[in-house]
Amino acid sequence: MTYHINWDLDSIFPGGSTSAALQEKITLLHTQLEELTTQVQAWEFNQDQTNTSQFSAILALEEKISMGLTQAFSFIEAVQSADVSDKNAGTVTGQLLELNSQFQTIHTILVKKLVLISEDKWQELLQIPSFKAIAFSLNETREDGKELLSEAEEALINALSIDGFQGWSDHYDSLVATIEIPFEEKDGSVSLLSAGQAFNKMSDDPDSAVRKQLFKKWEDAWTKKAPLFADTLNHLAGFRLANYKAHHTTDFLKKPLRYNRMKKETLDAMWQAVSDHKKPFVDYLNQKAKLFGKTQLSWEDIDAPVIIGSNKAQVYPFDQGADFIVANFRKFSTKMADFAQYAFDHSWIEAEDRSGKRPGGYCTGFPESKESRIFMTYSESPSDVSTLAHELGHAFHSDVMKDLPILNQDYAMNVAETASTFAEMIVADATVKEATTTEEKIMLLDTKISSSIAMFLNIHARFIFESNFYKERQAGIVSEERISELMEEAQKEAFKDSLSQYHPHFWASKLHFFISDVPFYNFPYTFGYLFSLGIYARSLEEGADFEDKYIALLKDTASMTTEELAMKHLDVDLTKSDFWVAGIKLMEADVQEFIELTNNL
Repeated sequence: MTYHINWDLDSIFPGGSTSAALQEKITLLHTQLEELTTQVQAWEFNQDQTNTSQFSAILALEEKISMGLTQAFSFIEAVQSADVSDKNAGTVTGQLLELNSQFQTIHTILVKKLVLISEDKWQELLQIPSFKAIAFSLNETREDGKELLSEAEEALINALSIDGFQGWSDHYDSLVATIEIPFEEKDGSVSLLSAGQAFNKMSDDPDSAVRKQLFKKWEDAWTKKAPLFADTLNHLAGFRLANYKAHHTTDFLKKPLRYNRMKKETLDAMWQAVSDHKKPFVDYLNQKAKLFGKTQLSWEDIDAPVIIGSNKAQVYPFDQGADFIVANFRKFSTKMADFAQYAFDHSWIEAEDRSGKRPGGYCTGFPESKESRIFMTYSESPSDVSTLAHELGHAFHSDVMKDLPILNQDYAMNVAETASTFAEMIVADATVKEATTTEEKIMLLDTKISSSIAMFLNIHARFIFESNFYKERQAGIVSEERISELMEEAQKEAFKDSLSQYHPHFWASKLHFFISDVPFYNFPYTFGYLFSLGIYARSLEEGADFEDKYIALLKDTASMTTEELAMKHLDVDLTKSDFWVAGIKLMEADVQEFIELTNNL
């Protein structure tokens, strides 16, 4: 089949960043916020506890506003991602940030009133059917509310965060938009690549000389603007740490763990399992280096394809990649396959490989439309097919939850990465199984194992770096040079000194360190990867019977802690290392097969 390689945003708000419909939505949100303010300020639980009609009305209006803000934010982020030069998109983002600040301030007033309700009355409230259905979220909100400052202080923090916190995150996007990587073609001509294009080519090109040229210019480009990126990172972290301190905490992992609804014991058990089982993956990197005629791989070689003999790197044009994903989703779940087909048929995906796009890929939700959109730069490699499947996994997760109460759709990042990685695993496994020659199987195993390297080594390096950076930032500004030292030290530790060259300015090139709303945007990926491996193993055991169980698990992801979710649906204790080790060993089997197949080459 033939599919569009550009997404349809006009069905959401026609007209891009100058959309009249979007401005009408912003005006409506202003009106709704004024109404919510009046309702919240007037509400007193003691006067409403008989039938709680006022509280129900407040929650319903909050849901409307939350969905409207998300709809608008997702749209304008999509517009700006597809065209980083769109200046008006920044203006609209500013409008929405102002609205969101007002919303958070009003919500704070409501939460502080919830905290004042006695425990007995609160438990009685949660027995009312309409509230019982969202009891987990309400309890979570009330517990978080116990740490809030005064209404005036929280309002001031919300107001200052627009320019002092979110502003620095937006500033990063503005800086990245100016990054251009010169690339010399074989005919001597020079083209300017965007960050996204350069990264894809540097990662996927089978020619070592091309990768080496691009990596040097890539590192140079980020180094040149490193002082600006260092300022940005320092001020983002400084604002976050000051906010934590104001709320009487110095533990910078407290909020990331709470956001992901997981215990520190779970995080420690996961990283311990990873640390104890790195040798097979270091062996893989060393084997790959031998195949490339090197003693050790350099940073730019980690994801490079392994091409054996006359075998060529497998190419998946977008239409072929889409059909391959749908066909292999169908082997596991008819519902997943039908959903993916719908997404392709209705132009939910921005895939075009062109300049002017931001780097990376993501899936974003439109709760009012009950739809998603996927952004990426698709360059026809097997890894691009995996990325596309990954983002479709996110979209499917949102889709199965779209009719739940909005509070029961707010799943955390770690379980979000479970659904996406599970979808990616289905497709990666399928490519290996469909290999027709040993050479092709080696190449596809390499692509599949690259995900393990990312999750067990690269993501671990990011976590080590960010932990050490925050420790030093608590004592003051960290210099650009020191930040790069911390990055390289973390990479050497995580990769067990297995590379000949590292990427000291990785911290500058990685958006995840600069996202304001989700701190420590790293360990949830490894969690999701390993958690999805456990789910995938279970799906292979149970076959078609597992589809409904999987969807039931996804629907529960915002209604319980991570540990409760795993115990209910998989009967495992995440604070013990056994579960994590079992997942790692699944991937060790792929590494062993790769090494055995390539030993004689």
